[in-house]
Amino acid sequence: MMRPSSSRQRGAAKVVGALLVPLVLVACLLVWLGGTSNPVTPAGYVGYVTRGAVLGKSEFVELQIGPTSTGRGWMLHVVNVSITPYTFAEEFEGQDSVLTQDNLKISFRVHTIFKIRADRAKEFVEQYSTLHEGEDPNRVVKIAYENFLRERLRTFARDEVEKVNGYDLKGRIGPMSDALLASVKKLTDSTPFEVASVVVGNIQYPESISTAVATKLAAQQKLEQMATEVQIEEKKKDQRIVEAEGIAKSMAIINEKLTPEYLQYLAIDAQKLMVGSPNHTVVYIPVGNMGVPLVGTLSMPGGEATAPAQPEKKK
Repeated sequence: MMRPSSSRQRGAAKVVGALLVPLVLVACLLVWLGGTSNPVTPAGYVGYVTRGAVLGKSEFVELQIGPTSTGRGWMLHVVNVSITPYTFAEEFEGQDSVLTQDNLKISFRVHTIFKIRADRAKEFVEQYSTLHEGEDPNRVVKIAYENFLRERLRTFARDEVEKVNGYDLKGRIGPMSDALLASVKKLTDSTPFEVASVVVGNIQYPESISTAVATKLAAQQKLEQMATEVQIEEKKKDQRIVEAEGIAKSMAIINEKLTPEYLQYLAIDAQKLMVGSPNHTVVYIPVGNMGVPLVGTLSMPGGEATAPAQPEKKK
């Protein structure tokens, strides 16, 4: 016969075994859920995915370009790096102003547009940044820019400005910007930084120089205005001369054609127009040969009268 105590022990063992299996499964599930993750990389970012370790060291897994995620995996972590363009402006003002070739102290600004190359995000994270999970990616890119590119860019800008005379500086903005871009591209072509544009702008002269330049420009504009007015008067003079010549020629032609017969014709024609007008009353007194008006010169009262000119009779 079996002892009652042994039966009870086996029964208790079965109950404990039945309860232990679910507990172990729950514990394993909790460990899995706690130790796994699904790192997400949003649009405009590249994810630097690593896998941690309880013992040992973390290791790089892959790069993922957003929007995407790794899928749930054991101890996965991601550091996201923005690959959208960044714009930084470098100020050269006050103590940072630069002397030009003719020793004129100039203030200006340099604008730089760049982004991180997507295919070189791994190199950026490992060699140019201090990026940690959860850190602001924009701040990390800014720190990388300041550590690697900023001071070299400022040196290039100073060198370019020092080659140019102050008064010629504004006319050299384009070539200076191109030269700066070429220098920066040469520096960054083998790095994760992809520079798209470098532009020099906001050039400011010292106040005394600005006043002198403004006065000079105002004087030049006044001289140009006066020159334009002189040209206008010259054209007006030429126009008056042409008009006078035209009037003189017209008068000469009229004097040649203005015979007594032609004047009589004009007088008769004018009388015809008046007769046909409803607003005039005409009293016509023919006094010349065949009733035509007389044409001639008459003296005023008190002087001698001159007989009207008569057309010569043909023999």
